[in-house]
Amino acid sequence: MRPAGAVVAAAARIRYEARVLESTPAASSLLASEDASLAPARFTSRRGALLAAIALASVVATSTAGRIVSAPSVAGWYKTIAKPSFNPPNWAFPVAWSLLFALMGVAFWRVLRRAPSTPSRAAAISLFAVQLVVNVGWSVAFFGAQSPSAGLVVIVPFWLLIVATIRTFHRVDRIAAWLLAPYAAWVAFAAVLNAAIVRLN
Repeated sequence: MRPAGAVVAAAARIRYEARVLESTPAASSLLASEDASLAPARFTSRRGALLAAIALASVVATSTAGRIVSAPSVAGWYKTIAKPSFNPPNWAFPVAWSLLFALMGVAFWRVLRRAPSTPSRAAAISLFAVQLVVNVGWSVAFFGAQSPSAGLVVIVPFWLLIVATIRTFHRVDRIAAWLLAPYAAWVAFAAVLNAAIVRLN
């Protein structure tokens, strides 16, 4: 259950960061002192706006795909299986995923806007793309196949991929790395929940 409404929050966040970046003297002087090849593209530039659109499109596509795969089972099969006492109420999932996808979109944009010559940028983009695919893969395994066991098999490497993405993002943009921390925490919780559901069923 991952609504595409995350695009609104992500767009607002990107616009806010762009205004702060352009209006803060300290940030402006820092950018001026950076190697020109590593200076990030501004949101107001044509390249910056294009990269923002790519970042938003990637997370919205992932959110939409996961929601399409999950929705039928969430409305039916998921209600019938045994769940642990710490299972969140159904309304908590779309709220959590909306916030997480918004943060992911901003984080990805911050990495994308770095110059192509920036060290570790290519690796960071590749890891982010792979974990998005596995994100949908977990929905397919758990909800699509209605198999908590298959979901558990997928979610462990999924979480490890997120951790690897955060570490690589940190080498490119530390703020982008921190923006993914709640995502890693939520998927870790989801793994515990997934394991509990396997045990109960």
